Amino acid sequence: MVPAIADRLPSYPVALAVVSVVFLVAERLRPARPRQGLVRKGLLGDLGFLVFNAHFLGVGLYWLAVNHVLPPFERLLMRVHLDRVTHLGVAKTWPLWLQIVVVVVAMDLVQWLVHRVLHRVPWLWRFHQVHHSVVDGQMDFLVSFRFHWFEAVAYKTAQFLPLAFFGFSTEALFAQAVVGTIAGHFNHANLDIGRGPLRYILNTPRMHLWHHTYALPTGHVRNFGIVFSAWDWLFGTAYVPAEPPAKLGFPGEERLPRSFVGKELWPVWPR
Repeated sequence: MVPAIADRLPSYPVALAVVSVVFLVAERLRPARPRQGLVRKGLLGDLGFLVFNAHFLGVGLYWLAVNHVLPPFERLLMRVHLDRVTHLGVAKTWPLWLQIVVVVVAMDLVQWLVHRVLHRVPWLWRFHQVHHSVVDGQMDFLVSFRFHWFEAVAYKTAQFLPLAFFGFSTEALFAQAVVGTIAGHFNHANLDIGRGPLRYILNTPRMHLWHHTYALPTGHVRNFGIVFSAWDWLFGTAYVPAEPPAKLGFPGEERLPRSFVGKELWPVWPR
């Protein structure tokens, strides 16, 4: 029912390396914050997140999905007589370009909704705090991988069932993963981009920087978009002042551990 992506997993690190080098060079040539050097505080921990979240976590989630999620899901569909529909896989009949467009746009809306939930539900916010522990002098493309593994589970769970139900191809899912990687690098990059009409369609570094602000004048977190900013403009959660925020982080950030292992344990460590 779900196309196997195991054959695509070795290709992802190559795509990640290429995208990372592009943004590394761009940040060196036109940095938005010139004082922020290549070697910065938190770099070692972020490299740990990069290695773990970019490869091992994806492989682990794939194994769990194939061996422990798909079988009971298929049995449930058979019980309610929907297995024939899913085996037909309506998306399989679409051309690849249409599959890519639909999966990227539709799943980005799903991620926008999940992102809002991560901020609104207190126990989920504890996991999301790991990503928001980015403070002044740390915001660059590398921190796009600074997130707790459970956060990836939340996103993947919300996306898994619709992708499984409609049967998108391996190529479409791989394209979505690459687009997500590019968007994550771009949004967190130390670049000053996002002043023109682009900001009404795509999330940009200037817009996402305000998502990481320590405090908003409105009192509410804004700019939840991952790939597209259009969801924020459509649902009234967009906020892009002319100047960058005065401070990054969140109240209480100083209590979080600085190491990779410490941040992974933070949400579940007894208080």
